Amino acid sequence: MSVLAFVLALFLRRWVLLVVTAAAAYRLWYKLTTGVCTSTRRLDGKTVLITGANTGIGLETARQMARRGARVLIACRDAERGQRALAKIRAEATGGATVALLALDLSDLQSVRACAAEVRATEPRLDVLINNAGAAVIGGDKTADGLHRGLQVNHFGPFLFTLLLIELLKKSAPSRIIFVSSLAHEFSKLSAEELDHEVAKNLNDASIYGKTKLANVLVSNELARQLNGTGVTVNCLHPGVVQTDILRNFPYGFNKLGHFIFGFFKSVEEGAQTSIHLAVSEELEGVTGKYFSDCRERRMGRAAYDRGLARAVWEKSERLVLLRDGERPTFAEGPAPASS
Repeated sequence: MSVLAFVLALFLRRWVLLVVTAAAAYRLWYKLTTGVCTSTRRLDGKTVLITGANTGIGLETARQMARRGARVLIACRDAERGQRALAKIRAEATGGATVALLALDLSDLQSVRACAAEVRATEPRLDVLINNAGAAVIGGDKTADGLHRGLQVNHFGPFLFTLLLIELLKKSAPSRIIFVSSLAHEFSKLSAEELDHEVAKNLNDASIYGKTKLANVLVSNELARQLNGTGVTVNCLHPGVVQTDILRNFPYGFNKLGHFIFGFFKSVEEGAQTSIHLAVSEELEGVTGKYFSDCRERRMGRAAYDRGLARAVWEKSERLVLLRDGERPTFAEGPAPASS
């Protein structure tokens, strides 16, 4: 071996050791700072609906709700994966818990309306709605509803689904609505015009993802204002960087790289803790319009506090999902004024 080769090999070994040591230290720090839901509250007699609960943090959240005795409704697009999740959740359910599977495809507003109608027709109450479903990379093609696919799955679908279940949530009050957003909202900007497919199709997937997560927070805040006084609270959260299959739509190489990198971050059990905390904690009774991470309230990104933007996004979204008069919920105080 030449001197150059020896020096290079030694350098590489030290570099690899440094990287591994740094990654291990970061993982330890991440684990020590990860929030954990400490509430032992039972949910007997309560109904919890979770979208995208066939995998990842949605599945773990559903498992925990069933262990607490709730009636758990898991709304999934993939029937086969939904059935497998159903079996897992039922196997661990306790007390009077029951679990049911609902068909919900957020990229199809007809499916959203059908699922919401089924819930309203069959469920006497709904105590917690967790809008968990979402994906990082979906593509920018136009759906059958004329909307940008990424925007529809992460924003328009959950927006419409929530509005269609408001009256049942009000009937069941005190009840809770939870939006699973992301830290990505803090680095994003959004205008109502960008919700149009003709504008959004020119944006890259990373930008779209951040904008949808900001839209989640804006809608959560606006809905909290409109539901003030009804007994229905609305909050949103960042689950952390979690080892899930959210990157399933990435090209193969990036998918594998992403899973390797994510391996240093939260497990699905850890990632579900804030969703569980918002769903069950007694200390959050009456708390609304807030943003949480690691089971603690956090400050939102600057754009999330813009009430004028929230109203503009809300009104534009109503038009784009073709919200009908009979679908529009009633609010205690009417729409909040569009002021910053």
